[in-house]
Amino acid sequence: MTVLEVRRLCKDFASGAARVAAVRDVDLAIDRGALVAITGPSGSGKSTLLHLLGGITRPTSGQVLLEGIDLVALDDDAMTLVRRRRIGFVFQRYNLLPELTLEENVSLPLVLDGVASARAVAAARETLAAVGLSERSGHRPDGLSGGEQQRGAIARALVTRPAIVLADEPTGALDSANGERVMRLLDELVRRHGQTVVLVTHDPAVAAAADRVIAMRDGMIESDSGSRVASP
Repeated sequence: MTVLEVRRLCKDFASGAARVAAVRDVDLAIDRGALVAITGPSGSGKSTLLHLLGGITRPTSGQVLLEGIDLVALDDDAMTLVRRRRIGFVFQRYNLLPELTLEENVSLPLVLDGVASARAVAAARETLAAVGLSERSGHRPDGLSGGEQQRGAIARALVTRPAIVLADEPTGALDSANGERVMRLLDELVRRHGQTVVLVTHDPAVAAAADRVIAMRDGMIESDSGSRVASP
């Protein structure tokens, strides 16, 4: 089942008096329960595409359909709600709030959405257990390793049970051992829990772990390996 579909997606940026096409006429469909890697050289448009998929950046033209809802047609308030409830974001630099414990960081999206404190804490603890961080839940980010912070960021992205998780270079700030652990976790989320993950990476080893690799160049899809998920 398709969870995310993109139709003739374009994004232009102003550069002085000129316009630069960062993403050009991209068509794309992503199935539920897939691990998809977007690759390409610097300036190829891969991060811009990821931000468009998540509604962080508004396109110049085209459609982004998440579970059949056209994100482009939503006003800012409605888009904020969709991002909070149906899209999980994982960034290279974790973006955990330093003054909060890991448990508080993970429960924050639910608290902001009006979920009762007890329910939010219970969901945070369950999600932290799923990523192997139960014993670290009371620590603040500066008391955690880089790999633990990234797993905490993944837990925060998952706590709302989103339709899709978007990750921008999720292993880029980690050493190889922690990077491999994070990739094993993302792979487990897809295989065991049916989560959909789309990540941007420049690391060939990370891309090789994906079901599908989409290579971008000059704002366009240069190649698409298609799904490599085995049939049941």
